[in-house]
Amino acid sequence: MTKQDKIAFVDGLVEDFKTFPNFYITDAGGLTVAEMHELRKLCFEKDIKLKVIKNTLIRKALEKLDGDYSELFDSLKQQSSVFFATAETPNVPAKIIKQFREGSERPLLKAACIDTAVFLGDETLDSLTKLKSKAELIGEVVGLLQSPAKNVISALSSGGGKLAGILKTLSEREESGS
Repeated sequence: MTKQDKIAFVDGLVEDFKTFPNFYITDAGGLTVAEMHELRKLCFEKDIKLKVIKNTLIRKALEKLDGDYSELFDSLKQQSSVFFATAETPNVPAKIIKQFREGSERPLLKAACIDTAVFLGDETLDSLTKLKSKAELIGEVVGLLQSPAKNVISALSSGGGKLAGILKTLSEREESGS
């Protein structure tokens, strides 16, 4: 790869990091060609972009981004693969890695960056699989906001006779007390 090719590649990688705000850096070294093909197939099925990239090129791309990604630099050793995920699917790469590792020891998670939050080490994989997507979080908030309204509507519709009776009793008390 010539110097110009490397510069163009790094620029393309910078665009990938900007397009996909969530990314996972893994060590996929030791995987056979067949295993790597299977991993790529899983990623393709879930709309996750997977690239095997030299560590120096990853570092150069991260240095060109806004923000401080220096925490990730220590994890850029050995062979690295980067899983790129959209804002809607931040936990999908973690789930793919976990699913794939049911039959293999690799890939190992080196680091992940989810909405600028940095997760270091393979031990964070379980917590990353439990992250909720943006759509799931919005759904939960909407559900929580609708819950009180549903309760009031339910009480009014199911206890309509009761409510009318209570109002009638209160108005009668008020009339007799006057």
